[in-house]
Amino acid sequence: METFLQQILNGLVLGSMYALIALGYTMVYGVLNLINFAHGDVLMIGAMIGLTILKLLETHAPGLSGALQLAIAILGAIPVAVLVNILIERVAYRRLRNAPRLAPLITAIGVSILLQTFAMMIWGRSPLPFPQLLSPEPVSIGGALISHTQILLLVLAAVSMVALVLLVERTRMGRAMRAVAENPRVAGLMGVDSNRVIVATFAIGAALAAVAGVMWGANYASITFTMGVLPGMKAFCAAVLGGIGNIYGAMIGGILLGIIEALGAGYIGDFTGGFLGSHYQDIFAFVVLILVLTLRPSGIMGERVADRA
Repeated sequence: METFLQQILNGLVLGSMYALIALGYTMVYGVLNLINFAHGDVLMIGAMIGLTILKLLETHAPGLSGALQLAIAILGAIPVAVLVNILIERVAYRRLRNAPRLAPLITAIGVSILLQTFAMMIWGRSPLPFPQLLSPEPVSIGGALISHTQILLLVLAAVSMVALVLLVERTRMGRAMRAVAENPRVAGLMGVDSNRVIVATFAIGAALAAVAGVMWGANYASITFTMGVLPGMKAFCAAVLGGIGNIYGAMIGGILLGIIEALGAGYIGDFTGGFLGSHYQDIFAFVVLILVLTLRPSGIMGERVADRA
């Protein structure tokens, strides 16, 4: 039971990060019917900027507490990630809104490679150590252990997701986003500025990815210029699992995928008689994607995007 509870906690931590990234995918798909495959690299940019800020703080403000340093790193990473994502939308995607769907897909892959190349040129090829800013002493919950960094990650993820729901459901911008997702032409006739809504959607997705990126580095203590590829692909699987275009589906899909992956990593050795080890945990996300696309293509919560054909 302790092992099971430990894997559930690990899955919640991992799934919370997947959910934050998946929200960026699903929001962009909701308003543009487009998959931004460069979104995982926005997470990487957020992590790299966060680490750069931490190094500057270490040099110029060494007396700050670890929690305050982490907060400053997150707050500094968010505007840079937002700017990068807005530039991606403006330069790479805006002219392709009415193009065949293959064109934006290829462009997104190209943007992803460009971001990785720029990051490699700026921060180098080698993995970079991310400092441990919070107490390393774990907290025991029913015999399972969770670190202070993971607790903070869960709190930030919960606060971010609640804030996003309130923004979408209770604000004028949220109503505009839902209107554009339903029918952009009719929304335009009703006075909604589609370009402004789309830019805001990219900005919100980038902010969530920046939070996930900094916390990913803090949790795993290492980042690299390719770090966004695999989490981005898994987060896309989570968005499909929950129902692409559905923000509640992205949250549920991300957390569920994290739990599936953690449980799979913990028990795959027992299930296969020792033939496979925990390092095969990455296969679970893609097995889930195949099963969902085969059995329920609309995902758990269903796709909330209107058919614009």
